[in-house]
Amino acid sequence: MTTTEDRTHVGAGIDAVTAVARRLLPEAGVITDRTRLRTYECDGLAHYRVTPALVVIPEDDAQVAAIVRACAEHGVPYVARGSGTGLSGGALPHAEGVLVVTSRMRAIREVRREDQRAVVEPGVINLDVTKAATPQGYYYAPDPSSQQICSIGGNVAENSGGAHCLKYGFTTNHVTGADFITPDGDMVALGGAAPDAPGYDLLGAVVGSEGTLGIVTATTVRLVRLPEEVRTILVGFESTDQAGAATSAIISAGIVPAAIEMMDALAIEAAEAAVHCNYPDGAGAVLVIELDGARVEVEEEYAEVARLCEDNGSFEQRLATDAVDRALIWKGRKSAFAAVGRISPDYIVQDGVIPRTALPEVLRAIAELSSSSGVRVANVFHAGDGNLHPLVLFDDAVEGAGEAAEQVSGAILDLCIEHGGSITGEHGVGMDKAKYMPRMYTDEDLDTMQLVRCAFDPGNISNPGKIFPTPRLCGEVPGRHKAAHPLQQAGLAEVF
Repeated sequence: MTTTEDRTHVGAGIDAVTAVARRLLPEAGVITDRTRLRTYECDGLAHYRVTPALVVIPEDDAQVAAIVRACAEHGVPYVARGSGTGLSGGALPHAEGVLVVTSRMRAIREVRREDQRAVVEPGVINLDVTKAATPQGYYYAPDPSSQQICSIGGNVAENSGGAHCLKYGFTTNHVTGADFITPDGDMVALGGAAPDAPGYDLLGAVVGSEGTLGIVTATTVRLVRLPEEVRTILVGFESTDQAGAATSAIISAGIVPAAIEMMDALAIEAAEAAVHCNYPDGAGAVLVIELDGARVEVEEEYAEVARLCEDNGSFEQRLATDAVDRALIWKGRKSAFAAVGRISPDYIVQDGVIPRTALPEVLRAIAELSSSSGVRVANVFHAGDGNLHPLVLFDDAVEGAGEAAEQVSGAILDLCIEHGGSITGEHGVGMDKAKYMPRMYTDEDLDTMQLVRCAFDPGNISNPGKIFPTPRLCGEVPGRHKAAHPLQQAGLAEVF
């Protein structure tokens, strides 16, 4: 139970951090008005909402470090936020803490063609890195569907992927260095421009840690040479089984496309309603396949991919003839999440991973879940690496519909775990999936992970309450305990 004394202490801490922020930042960079604070009460997952006690919008890493030092001194929790497009509640504020918004730190400090590197601040929009590098013949490969609005800081926190991660990998494969603010407020350099740095891989620990280890204030990213040839093919199938079989056949043949994306009939219906992408009529599933590389290699791969799709039941294949046609094919896929709003007032975006060979079996199981529950599910996913994004549709105005959708959503994650997969591929755990972590990991596994967090953040002030269902107190002996966890008793955590 929170006492009057506790509330007084919290209020004094926030007041102290606010005073530091007012000395450092312009007036518009410190927000205390309750109405304006509510603007930041959630990220892209609006299901969870918390109004922060204070929002600060720093403009450089020295300001971030000073604010974090003030938080550490007064025991005030803080959460870093970029564009706020995350889908797991990873940037959900703390009611008694500070939200550190990095959206004004948007300088692209360097683009070094000779080293194939760029140095960017956390508020830089993902697609803007490619725009800056393209005149020199390069681009930034990780491409989340939200790449026109999501920021590099959030991509680093969540280890974001995208359609082209099949061939090029996730954010972690494209980050070589970072300027990092520890939970004590110290500024340290992790990695650098070189491909690998000696010593412990602290950079690897930070990328994908969802802001629980500190705040990245600049990132050195790897740039990729623009390919000589790109071919984008839209392929229609009667069923997801056929499309899944074609995907496996392509990978088994030794071909690694830049991307293989799948959408089922319900997702196609939504995309057509939203952006009129002109996908094949009557398709039960479509694949968007992109090949890139040397022209002679792409020509050979295209001929083989076309044959394998035909062998596995495709009834229509359409090769993009120019950049406009290619963009239209991708528009249907990249708009899919938002597009389902045309066919359902509410929906849950799920994110799980399964072995690619399990696609037909898992998709049939999802269809059975949908049929038995009466909850519609649209499937959109990175077929090449088995990263599923089922969209669970419901109407929250109907009593019990939200709960039914949550049950189906959870059952889909259980399917992923049962088939040797994961509860998240690129959206992160955040607040939304913390309760599923014990289904995937043992108590000993989770204790080991939390020892890493405690090494970075013994005060548990950096994005607390995320990833782990019951955060351990640093210094607490690992293992099972019979008594209630102290955070449970205080009403700050829940055991699942």
